[in-house]
Amino acid sequence: MSDPEPPPPKKTRRHKPSKKDVEDTHSKKPGKKEKIKKPPGLMGPTKAETALLPPFIGLSLDQIFVPSSRVECQKAVEEIMAAGIGGFDTEAKPTFRAGQKSNGPHVVQFSLIDKAFIFQLHHQECAKASSELISSAAVLKVGFGLQNDHSQIRNRLGIELTHVLDLDQVFRKMGYRGQIGVRGAIGVLLKQCFKKSKSTTTSNWARSDLTHRQLIYAANDAYAALRIMQLLEKEGHL
Repeated sequence: MSDPEPPPPKKTRRHKPSKKDVEDTHSKKPGKKEKIKKPPGLMGPTKAETALLPPFIGLSLDQIFVPSSRVECQKAVEEIMAAGIGGFDTEAKPTFRAGQKSNGPHVVQFSLIDKAFIFQLHHQECAKASSELISSAAVLKVGFGLQNDHSQIRNRLGIELTHVLDLDQVFRKMGYRGQIGVRGAIGVLLKQCFKKSKSTTTSNWARSDLTHRQLIYAANDAYAALRIMQLLEKEGHL
C-alpha cells in the first residue's frame, strides 16, 4: 500500500490594501511634510463667566464732554493731539430691515485716561474735529473690532481711518481665537465684568440729545480700550 499523497498546499489570499493604507503609505513618502495640527487656541471668558466678576469701574458722567461749538471742538482736538493716543470707537443708529444700509457713524468717541469726548456728527464742527483726529497720524486710535469702522468712516466722512491699534488682533497674536472684544479682554486682564446693555447698543445714536446711558456707554467703550492697551503694554505684549 502506497503512502497517501500529501494534501495540496492551501492558497493564501493576497491582502488588498485599503484606501487608508494607500493614503498612509503616500503620506510617509520621504520628503513630504506631514500636516501639523494647530493647537486649539485660547478662549476668552463667556458672558456668564464675566457676570460673576466684580464690576469694571469706568468714567462717570462728569468726566464725559460733549463738544458742539467751534471753540469746544478745537479745545478737545488740542487735548487729544497733545496726548498722542486715545481710546477710540464709533456708534451708529442700527438698521433692522434686510438690505437697509447704515448711514453711520453718528457718534465718534475718544477717551483719554481721565476723560472722554463724544462727537456727534450732525454738528458740523464735530464732524470737522473728529475728521481731523481720525485722519491724523499724530494720534494713535486704540479700540476693538475696528474693521467695520474703516468703511463707515470712509462713506460718512470721506476720509481714511489711520494710525490704529486694533486690540482684537493683539489678542489673536497672543493665541486667542476670533474676536475677544472689550468684555472678554476686561475679564481676562482685569478679572472684572464689563457690562454692555443690548438696549443701549441698539439705541438711536442719531438723536440730537444722547441719554446719560448712551454717553456713559460710548465713553467707556473707548476708555476700556485705552486701559486694556496700557495693561498689555505693561505685560510686554506690545
